[in-house]
Amino acid sequence: MSFAKMPEVEAAAVPADGFLLDVRENDEWAAGHAEGALHLPMGEVVDRFGELTDAVTDGRRVHVVCRVGGRSARVAQYLIAQGLDAVNVDGGMLAWRAAGRPMVSEGDQPASVL
Repeated sequence: MSFAKMPEVEAAAVPADGFLLDVRENDEWAAGHAEGALHLPMGEVVDRFGELTDAVTDGRRVHVVCRVGGRSARVAQYLIAQGLDAVNVDGGMLAWRAAGRPMVSEGDQPASVL
Protein backbone atom coordinates (compact mmCIF):
# COMPACT_ATOMS: atom_id res chain seq x y z
CA MET A 1 0.00 0.00 0.00
CA SER A 2 1.39 3.41 -0.89
CA PHE A 3 0.60 6.66 0.82
CA ALA A 4 0.44 10.04 -0.87
CA LYS A 5 3.27 12.32 0.16
CA MET A 6 2.23 15.21 2.36
CA PRO A 7 2.15 18.36 0.24
CA GLU A 8 4.99 20.61 1.43
CA VAL A 9 6.43 23.95 0.48
CA GLU A 10 9.75 25.52 1.43
CA ALA A 11 9.47 28.47 3.84
CA ALA A 12 11.15 30.72 1.27
CA ALA A 13 8.49 29.78 -1.30
CA VAL A 14 5.43 30.81 0.76
CA PRO A 15 3.96 33.82 -1.08
CA ALA A 16 4.32 37.13 0.78
CA ASP A 17 0.52 37.43 0.69
CA GLY A 18 -0.03 33.72 1.40
CA PHE A 19 -2.36 32.57 4.16
CA LEU A 20 -0.28 31.21 7.07
CA LEU A 21 -1.74 29.13 9.91
CA ASP A 22 0.57 28.84 12.94
CA VAL A 23 -0.33 25.82 15.09
CA ARG A 24 2.32 26.28 17.81
CA GLU A 25 1.55 26.85 21.48
CA ASN A 26 0.90 30.31 22.94
CA ASP A 27 4.43 30.79 24.33
CA GLU A 28 5.98 29.84 20.98
CA TRP A 29 3.67 32.27 19.16
CA ALA A 30 4.44 35.11 21.59
CA ALA A 31 8.22 34.65 21.13
CA GLY A 32 7.99 35.09 17.38
CA HIS A 33 5.67 34.53 14.45
CA ALA A 34 5.02 35.66 10.92
CA GLU A 35 3.11 38.92 10.81
CA GLY A 36 -0.46 38.39 9.65
CA ALA A 37 -0.51 34.66 10.46
CA LEU A 38 -3.58 33.12 12.08
CA HIS A 39 -2.75 31.45 15.41
CA LEU A 40 -4.66 28.28 16.30
CA PRO A 41 -2.69 25.92 18.59
CA MET A 42 -2.77 22.36 17.25
CA GLY A 43 -4.94 21.13 20.13
CA GLU A 44 -7.59 23.75 19.33
CA VAL A 45 -7.81 23.36 15.54
CA VAL A 46 -10.81 21.01 15.56
CA ASP A 47 -12.80 23.09 18.07
CA ARG A 48 -11.94 26.37 16.35
CA PHE A 49 -12.20 25.10 12.76
CA GLY A 50 -14.89 27.69 11.99
CA GLU A 51 -12.43 30.52 12.65
CA LEU A 52 -10.14 29.06 10.01
CA THR A 53 -12.86 28.53 7.41
CA ASP A 54 -14.15 32.07 8.06
CA ALA A 55 -10.64 33.42 7.40
CA VAL A 56 -10.13 31.38 4.21
CA THR A 57 -13.36 32.31 2.45
CA ASP A 58 -11.61 33.00 -0.85
CA GLY A 59 -10.39 29.39 -1.13
CA ARG A 60 -6.73 30.37 -0.75
CA ARG A 61 -4.15 27.73 0.07
CA VAL A 62 -3.50 27.34 3.80
CA HIS A 63 0.23 27.19 4.61
CA VAL A 64 0.47 25.39 7.97
CA VAL A 65 3.52 26.02 10.16
CA CYS A 66 4.85 24.88 13.55
CA ARG A 67 8.41 24.83 14.91
CA VAL A 68 9.95 22.18 12.63
CA GLY A 69 7.06 20.67 10.66
CA GLY A 70 5.72 17.70 12.63
CA ARG A 71 2.62 19.23 14.19
CA SER A 72 1.87 21.28 11.08
CA ALA A 73 2.04 18.17 8.88
CA ARG A 74 -0.64 16.51 11.02
CA VAL A 75 -2.83 19.62 10.93
CA ALA A 76 -2.36 20.00 7.16
CA GLN A 77 -3.41 16.36 6.74
CA TYR A 78 -6.55 17.05 8.80
CA LEU A 79 -7.37 20.19 6.80
CA ILE A 80 -6.96 18.34 3.50
CA ALA A 81 -9.36 15.67 4.81
CA GLN A 82 -11.84 18.50 5.50
CA GLY A 83 -11.60 19.63 1.89
CA LEU A 84 -9.26 22.60 2.28
CA ASP A 85 -6.26 23.31 0.07
CA ALA A 86 -3.55 22.95 2.74
CA VAL A 87 0.21 22.49 2.59
CA ASN A 88 2.86 21.93 5.27
CA VAL A 89 5.67 24.50 5.56
CA ASP A 90 8.75 22.26 5.42
CA GLY A 91 11.11 22.96 8.32
CA GLY A 92 8.59 25.15 10.14
CA MET A 93 9.45 28.44 11.80
CA LEU A 94 13.10 27.42 12.09
CA ALA A 95 13.25 27.30 8.28
CA TRP A 96 11.17 30.50 8.09
CA ARG A 97 13.73 32.34 10.22
CA ALA A 98 16.66 30.77 8.35
CA ALA A 99 15.15 31.95 5.06
CA GLY A 100 15.15 35.51 6.41
CA ARG A 101 11.35 35.77 6.35
CA PRO A 102 9.96 38.59 8.53
CA MET A 103 8.89 37.83 12.09
CA VAL A 104 7.32 39.80 14.93
CA SER A 105 6.98 39.09 18.66
CA GLU A 106 4.30 39.87 21.20
CA GLY A 107 6.65 41.67 23.61
CA ASP A 108 9.63 43.99 23.66
CA GLN A 109 12.08 41.20 22.85
CA PRO A 110 13.30 40.57 19.30
CA ALA A 111 11.32 37.83 17.54
CA SER A 112 12.74 34.34 18.06
CA VAL A 113 11.73 30.71 17.57
CA LEU A 114 11.25 28.62 20.73
